[in-house]
Amino acid sequence: MVSKNSKIYIAGHRGMVGSAILKVLQEGGFTNLIYASRNELDLTNQQAVKTFFEREQPEIVILAAAKVGGIQANIDNPATFLIDNLQIQNNVISTSLQFNIKKFVFLGSSCIYPRESPQPMKEDYLLTGKLEPTNEGYAIAKIAGIKLLEAMYKQYRFKSISLMPCNLYGPNDSFDLKHSHVLSALVKRFSDAKSNSDDSITLWGSGIARREFMHVDDLAKAVTYMILNYNDPQFINIGSGYDLSIRELAEMIALQTGFNGEILWDTSKPDGMLRKCMDVTRMKELGFEPTISLEAGIKEMIHIYNNIKKTA
Repeated sequence: MVSKNSKIYIAGHRGMVGSAILKVLQEGGFTNLIYASRNELDLTNQQAVKTFFEREQPEIVILAAAKVGGIQANIDNPATFLIDNLQIQNNVISTSLQFNIKKFVFLGSSCIYPRESPQPMKEDYLLTGKLEPTNEGYAIAKIAGIKLLEAMYKQYRFKSISLMPCNLYGPNDSFDLKHSHVLSALVKRFSDAKSNSDDSITLWGSGIARREFMHVDDLAKAVTYMILNYNDPQFINIGSGYDLSIRELAEMIALQTGFNGEILWDTSKPDGMLRKCMDVTRMKELGFEPTISLEAGIKEMIHIYNNIKKTA
């Protein structure tokens, strides 16, 4: 039974996802939250993880720590994305079993689905086809995490929930173009182009790829809701349930930044998976729906980035 006094360990509390979860739990009246920075606890070190659990004795574990990045980072570092994420997951999950954690929360990604998956993507479509090559390492790690937790439930009755969010954005997102996701990258590109009075901007791909977006605060609220209301090892899609093209997203961000130049497309660069929209029927049936609109989220991201530029 989870209560507001349950001792909850948030792994990855300084990242975009983890920091949002920490904030939402604090606002929700959860009073016994524990966490450690990367310098304090290396999650790829199994003994360090065990020592931390021995000292802190958490009851609930939320695994929001992961090595993440955009298309180029995944292309350049496929082995690193696979190894680091497998090590983090295996260490935290196996240690949680060893210390009889009451409930484990695993966070994945919509990239777990096949490249040619029918749309919208239902949970049943997992492992029905080949993955998108540009982020295969990360996807395989997340699929391994899902399957490990399912196996641990069958063998040990280990209680866990696995949530698969769509593309996320929000406070504490990275604006470093080598590591950022598409929305934050576009906010930086268009904001800079506006500041520099550029006549044009060239973006990767053709712009036809479609993506589903959700504010990280909505994911954090979903995590809190599911901790209290869901107990099945079957993973659940978490998202808005609708998508738009990267071209449409770029035009929205251009409008909000005030950029009036020409938008060009470099079709020699990859689009990635052409469509990635999740079926969120199960999420809605459980009683949760996101509330932050994409328009409001983009406005917030532009404000965050402009503040960063002012203080740089």
